[in-house]
Amino acid sequence: MNKPYRTVIIDDEPLARERLLSLLENFPETFQVIDTAKNGTEAKEKIKTLQPGLIFLDIEMPGLTGFELLEQLETIPIVVFCTAYDQYSLKAFETNSIDYLVKPVRLERIEKTIKKLKLFKGTNSTQQLLEAIKEISIKKGTKKMTSITIKKGEKLIFVKLEDIIFLEANEKYVTVFTSTTNHLTNLSLSQLEHKLPDEFLRVHRAVIINTVYVEEVQKYFNSRYVITLQNKQKTSVISGRTYTQQIKSWMSM
Repeated sequence: MNKPYRTVIIDDEPLARERLLSLLENFPETFQVIDTAKNGTEAKEKIKTLQPGLIFLDIEMPGLTGFELLEQLETIPIVVFCTAYDQYSLKAFETNSIDYLVKPVRLERIEKTIKKLKLFKGTNSTQQLLEAIKEISIKKGTKKMTSITIKKGEKLIFVKLEDIIFLEANEKYVTVFTSTTNHLTNLSLSQLEHKLPDEFLRVHRAVIINTVYVEEVQKYFNSRYVITLQNKQKTSVISGRTYTQQIKSWMSM
């Protein structure tokens, strides 16, 4: 029988630490919580002294953030992030070596983490993790997009993102579909994918959907999905195979 992971919980919120500690007590065969830390500076010393095999780590902390802490560690344990970030921002962390929990953490989500840990083969890549952190930091620093600007003749139309149901590429243009109308933009789907906020998900090389408007998802052959949207037409989108993993990640949230 494998020994439980010697675990440290790192979070600046006392209630968050207590909640996670309480949840982990349900899985003594997997987690042995040996200490907690209330900030990155304290955590750095405790990790150096205690050498835990696994840490639950908050990202946003005063002083030393979770990302900055990891960059300063000589040896990085297995990391399970506890964060307010969502799946789109953390898709870079979709490996067997790390996982993330979106607050508030739930018992059933811890169970998924345990399943992931059982698949872990001890190939924790420090370089891969640090590259992922860099990618997240860059995204965090960008301004949030709130609308798409459409040029019609001499006029500019501002289409609010919250009104957009999906976007579809067709030859040279991308069509922006709302519940009442549609517009053409000369921005490419790839350009839009990098600018759009987290609720927008690319599910096909020619389609980005607003997940807020998803009504139903059904399995399709060849590991694809049929996604039905909440508009009058009940638009159905068949996903592309190369987008299967990120769709699964979104559905697991």
